[in-house]
Amino acid sequence: MPNLLLELRSEEIPARMQRKAAGDLKKLVTDALVEAGLSYEGAREYWTPRRLALDIHGLTARSADVREERKGPRTDANEKAIEGFLRGAGLSSVSEAQVVSDPKKGDFYVAVISKPGRATEEIVTDIMPGIIRDFPWPKSMRWGKASSKPGALRWVRPLQSIVCTFGPEHEETTVIPFEIDGITASNITYGHRFHAPEPITVRRFDDYAANLEKAKVILDAERRKDIILHDARDIAFANGLELVEDEGLLEEVSGLVEWPQVLMGSFEEDYLSIPSEIIRLTIKTNQKCFVTRKQGEETLSNKFILVSNIQVSDGGKEIVHGNGKVVRARLSDALHFWKRDQGNLPDLETLTASAAKFGLDINKPLDQRMAKLDALDVTFHAKLGTQGARVARIRTLAKELADITGADAALVDRAAVLAKADLRTEAVGEFPELQGLMGRKYAVLQGEDASVAAAIEDHYKPQGPSDRVPEDKVAITTALADKLDTLIGFWAIDEKPTGSKDPFALRRAALGVVRILLERKVRLPLRATTKDIDLLSFFHDRLKVYLRDQGARHDLIDAVLTPDADDLLMVARRVEALTAFITSEDGKNLLSGTKRATQLLAAEEKKGTVIADGVSPALLKLDAEKELFAAISSASKDASDAVAGEDFRSAMEALSKLRGPVDRFFEDVLVNDEDAAIRANRLALLRLIREATGTVADFSKISG
Repeated sequence: MPNLLLELRSEEIPARMQRKAAGDLKKLVTDALVEAGLSYEGAREYWTPRRLALDIHGLTARSADVREERKGPRTDANEKAIEGFLRGAGLSSVSEAQVVSDPKKGDFYVAVISKPGRATEEIVTDIMPGIIRDFPWPKSMRWGKASSKPGALRWVRPLQSIVCTFGPEHEETTVIPFEIDGITASNITYGHRFHAPEPITVRRFDDYAANLEKAKVILDAERRKDIILHDARDIAFANGLELVEDEGLLEEVSGLVEWPQVLMGSFEEDYLSIPSEIIRLTIKTNQKCFVTRKQGEETLSNKFILVSNIQVSDGGKEIVHGNGKVVRARLSDALHFWKRDQGNLPDLETLTASAAKFGLDINKPLDQRMAKLDALDVTFHAKLGTQGARVARIRTLAKELADITGADAALVDRAAVLAKADLRTEAVGEFPELQGLMGRKYAVLQGEDASVAAAIEDHYKPQGPSDRVPEDKVAITTALADKLDTLIGFWAIDEKPTGSKDPFALRRAALGVVRILLERKVRLPLRATTKDIDLLSFFHDRLKVYLRDQGARHDLIDAVLTPDADDLLMVARRVEALTAFITSEDGKNLLSGTKRATQLLAAEEKKGTVIADGVSPALLKLDAEKELFAAISSASKDASDAVAGEDFRSAMEALSKLRGPVDRFFEDVLVNDEDAAIRANRLALLRLIREATGTVADFSKISG
């Protein structure tokens, strides 16, 4: 079957856009082909900095003929209905329609619409201009003389050429020469911009990829990544070092080069006095280079790995020299930031009021930065005030939380006061992603307690489902205070996440609270802390996501989670215990009997059947109902005592003793007795079952 090759070649596409753009191209083209009645065996997308390519193999050469019967109105329908039917079916008169008789509905019109199949070349010619013109780039541009005209083509970077060939695997292919804004598809492409600028004629994917490689273009992005990674590892190893791997940087660099050449540069060892995190970010952010370290050590070396797109005769000496000059200049700036942040601010006399407000030591550099943050009235949010006001709120909340977490109150207060101080450091100003981490380093340098220093870094954590959770009690307390203040504040001004929009990362903050509470076993009454039922519901949603990710069944979560449950650790423990119990034989049997009882009770309640306020032992006539009443009384007390002691497994074991009595009750007892008093009493007995099991879960919500 024929194959389709498509290439869209342009000026350099930003690396961050390439992977998604290639996937979008594949989906848009294949969806459109299928919509047009074609089928294919497989498709794969490719991308380099200067091209998006698509290989579709096993594509049918023609769409199938289609015959459709469209039912119309009755033959005696009003004229407008018949006209509408003819117009919709593309018929000029009723004579072109068939009349079909139905014994029940009478005679009605039917239009038989035949659509002959179309050649794949024709379909591609129709669909491609629209796909290219409406391509979903995050940003696009116009260029050249045509850009001034209405409706001019927009593309991420100037589009230069299009390849579109179609044909069988072992025969000649044909060009599908569709045209868009003066660019006509052909079988001509170009290789590496510098190494192979001559035109290349291609037929199908195999020779296209092979010819590009001869022209110094590696089409497969994953292969480019693999070459870069292994060459970088090898060159580091050869120099007695190891590569500090970075998947994000590797993805970006592979999108910057078509013919990767891995080289090693160096900088003066004096710069190694700068924290490793700053060195790594400086070299990564400014030069897209990797750093190295001595084998088996954490300390960085003064060698870095760069990836060039050009293979040169001098072995890359000039390229290495040029990159080294820029790296050294950037590291010089970083060293300046690092030293400046450890010195005094020039305007200390203006900071005395802020220092007094927060109990800061004006002789310490990090304290000075916190005072400066407050004195400048740096806005946190227009409706929530300044960063200084925010720190004051976090400080107050952290003091309350310290009683719950058992953290040292003085250390918590110090950590809360200094947590945001590094926002005014020059290192964080240059690299915002280092906030917290730089605060910890500066805190250690000025002699802060180790718990305070750790809390300054960790109060931002966890920032996602895989990020680590703080361990130290001071850090746990400060992190909870920071996240809860954010959530309480944005809820107060009605800035809540909607749909997929969450500009203030409130879902992440709530998940962070959930993870801290559950993974560090913190008992925090959220409703009393937040004073907002709607916010409590938001925490419930995040808890459900977290527990489901941990493997918990959604119905078991719903069975345990009540609207007013504000101790999330206890909810998680109940779910864990219920999961273990419900998979046991006793659990399965009790669930069956309990659901029967609660469903029957619910049905009678819906009907308005009279149910006694309590069970009257005098009205228990049969042994099975007497036995059940005694069993419920015993199991209910034992389960309640176990729940009070937070021993949910024992509570469920106590309830499991109801299994036999419940089964015998339904075998021997007719609940809806003719005697209204006995019926009301037996329904009250069923209510006792619901209440007893309800101490641990709502069994009616459990499937199965």
